[in-house]
Amino acid sequence: MPITPASARLADIAAHAGVSEATVSRVLNGKPGVAAATREAVLAAIDVHGYERPVKLRQRSEGLVGLITPELDNPIFPALAQVIAQGLTRQGYTPVLATQTPGGSTEDELTEMLVDRGVTGIIFVSGLHADTTADMTRYDKLRAQGVPYVLLDGYTPDIKAPFISPDDREAMQLAVTHLATLGHSKIGLAVGPRRFVPVQRKIEGFVATMADRFGLSPEVIEKDHIRDSLFTLEGGQAAASELMDDGFTAIVCASDMMALGAIRAARSRGLRVPEDVSVVGYDDSQLIAFTDPPLTTVRKPVHAMGQAAVRAILDEIAGTGTPHSEFVFHPELVVRGSTASGPRVTP
Repeated sequence: MPITPASARLADIAAHAGVSEATVSRVLNGKPGVAAATREAVLAAIDVHGYERPVKLRQRSEGLVGLITPELDNPIFPALAQVIAQGLTRQGYTPVLATQTPGGSTEDELTEMLVDRGVTGIIFVSGLHADTTADMTRYDKLRAQGVPYVLLDGYTPDIKAPFISPDDREAMQLAVTHLATLGHSKIGLAVGPRRFVPVQRKIEGFVATMADRFGLSPEVIEKDHIRDSLFTLEGGQAAASELMDDGFTAIVCASDMMALGAIRAARSRGLRVPEDVSVVGYDDSQLIAFTDPPLTTVRKPVHAMGQAAVRAILDEIAGTGTPHSEFVFHPELVVRGSTASGPRVTP
C-alpha cells in the first residue's frame, strides 16, 4: 500500500528503524540531514511493513538483461530462469524473460525485440548456439551491435563468448555405472535430436561407458542401444518403446520428461518399473521426486549454472574480461525408486 499521511503508520516505521517519526518524515520527503545508515534503516522498515516506497526513493535499475529460453513445458527451464532472475535482481538489474513457443516468436525475433528495448545484455538458454546446423554468425552480428551475451547448454568454438554447461558426458557415466552396478547389461539410451551439442555429448559419454563396462564396440552401441526422438514425454515413450521391444531392461533418458514417457511405455506393455524395467532421467526438476515411482535421475546443477551465468553476464556488461571459454559444472546422481536390480543370469 502506498505511504500517505492518511494511511502510513509512521510510529510503526519509526519504532522498527529505531528513529523518531520526524526522521521518518524527512526520509520520505527526501530532506537532507539524515545519515546514510539511518536512511537505509528507514527504507528497510518501509519494506518490512509492506508499504510502497515513494517513487523517488525506489532503487533504480542498473538496466535490463534479457533471458531467452525454450518453451517452459519442461520444468527445468523455469527453474533455471528463476535462479537467473533472482541473481540479476539482487544485483540491481531487471530481468526480461522471453520464451520461445511452437509457432511463436523465433530466437532471432526475440533477440531483436530485446535489443530494441535497450537491454544491456542477453542470456541464451539452450538456444540456436546448441544446434550444430544453425548459422552462428547471428551472434557475431549481436556482438557488433555492442550487446554482450552468455550462452547456456551447448558449446561451439565458432562463438567468442562465455559458455555455461553441465558435464553431459559425466551424466551418462553416472547413469550407466549405476545401472551396471545393479546388474543390468541391456542398457539403452533415449535422447533427443542428434544435431544438438548436449545430445552428442550424452551419446559420447554413454558409448564410452558402455564400451568400458561391457567391452562392446562403439558401432554396436550406436546401432543397437541408442534411439533418438523428441525431448518430450511422447518422444521418450516412443524411443523407450523401441528399446523395450528389443529386450532392454534399463533405459537412460536425456530428460526427466522423456523418462516419464519411458515409464508410460513400460506400463502400456504391462511391465513394472523398476521390477521389470529400470528408468533413469536427467535434470531433477522440482516435482520429479514425487512421481510414481519417484524417479532416479541425474541432477543438473541448475543453481550453480544460473549463478555462473549471472556473474558472467555482469562481467561482460562491465567489460572486465570474462574468459570466452566453456565453464563446465558437474552433475549428481540421485537414486530414488525407478531403478532396481537387473535380471539374474542363470548359468
